[in-house]
Amino acid sequence: MGPSLMQLLLLLLLRPCAGDPGELGEHYKREHSLVKPYQGAGSGSMALWDMAGSTMVTSQYVRLTPDQQSKQGALWNRVPCYLLDWELHVQFKVHGHGKKNLHGDGLALWYTMDRMQLGSVFGNKENFRGLGIFLDTYYNEGKKHERVFPYISVMVNNGSLRYEHEKDGSSTEVAGCAAALRNVNHDTFLSVRYSAQRLTIKVDVDDKGEWRDCVDVPGVRLPTGYYFGASSATGDLSDNHDIVSMKVYELSVEHTLEEMQFDWSSVEPSAEFPHHARLSDEPSYRNEPLSGIKVFLLVFFGLIGIVICAVVAVIVLQKRQEQSRKRFY
Repeated sequence: MGPSLMQLLLLLLLRPCAGDPGELGEHYKREHSLVKPYQGAGSGSMALWDMAGSTMVTSQYVRLTPDQQSKQGALWNRVPCYLLDWELHVQFKVHGHGKKNLHGDGLALWYTMDRMQLGSVFGNKENFRGLGIFLDTYYNEGKKHERVFPYISVMVNNGSLRYEHEKDGSSTEVAGCAAALRNVNHDTFLSVRYSAQRLTIKVDVDDKGEWRDCVDVPGVRLPTGYYFGASSATGDLSDNHDIVSMKVYELSVEHTLEEMQFDWSSVEPSAEFPHHARLSDEPSYRNEPLSGIKVFLLVFFGLIGIVICAVVAVIVLQKRQEQSRKRFY
C-alpha cells in the first residue's frame, strides 16, 4: 500500500495544471522554448536563442526594449521548426511611465523564414515571409474606427506585402482583437495554435486564469523550417517590452500518408481570408481621393438634382398663380 500511495502522490504532483498543453496530447519542445532561469546569453536555455539591438537578459525577464525613445530589440530561436502542428505560449509584460496614448509602440511575435534582421515593423524587417502577430499599443491612424487599443493583429506575408504603420496594419490584417494588456498588475499570456492550416490565438490578460478567444482563422498556410522570435520597437514614445517565457508544444494530430510525404517546407505563406473584404476596412474609402470619373458623375448628378428642383419650383409657382387668379374671378 505504501508504494502505491507514493506513486499516486507523485502523479498528482506531476499532473499538468488546468489549461496546460500537457493535458491535450501535446509535447513540450525544449529546443524552441525559452524559460527561466535564463543564466545568460550563450548558456542554459539562452544557448538556443540570439539577441539583437537593445535586448537585455535579467533574472526575471528578457527585455526587448527599455522605456526609452528610439530603441529596437529582438530575440530569435536558433533552431528552425519542422513541426506540422504546434502551439506557442508566451508570457509577456508591457509597461511604462507613459500615460494614456503617450506610450508605444508594442511588440511582435514571429514565425518567419529570416531571423535577426532589425527593421521598421516592431523591430523586424519589413518584407518578412511568414507569420507576424502584433501587440500594438499605440494608435497611429488619424481617423476613428472600430478598434480599441491595445490591439492584437495577425499578418501573413509572402514577402510582397508592406505593413502600413500609418493605418496600424489594417490593410494587411487577417484578423485581430482588442486586449487590455498594458500596465496591469498581473501576468499576461498569449497562445498561438497552428494545426491543419488553422490559426487560433487566445489571450489571458484579465487575471482570470482562463483563455479568451481572439483569432480563429482557417485557410492559413505556413511552411515548416521557419523560426520563432519576438521583437519590439519604440519611437518618440516608449515602453518596457518584456518576454518572460516562450514555450512551444508539438500537437498530437493524425496525418494521412500523403500529408506526411508532402514537402511542407515549400509552402508559400498565405491566408485565404481576403484582406479587402474586412469590415473594419470599409470606412477607408471616405478618405480616398476622388478620380476624374467620380468627380464628373458627382457634378453631373448634382446638376440633374438642381434642374429637377427648379422644375418642381416652377410648377408649384404656376399652380399658386392660377389659384390666386381664380380668387379674383
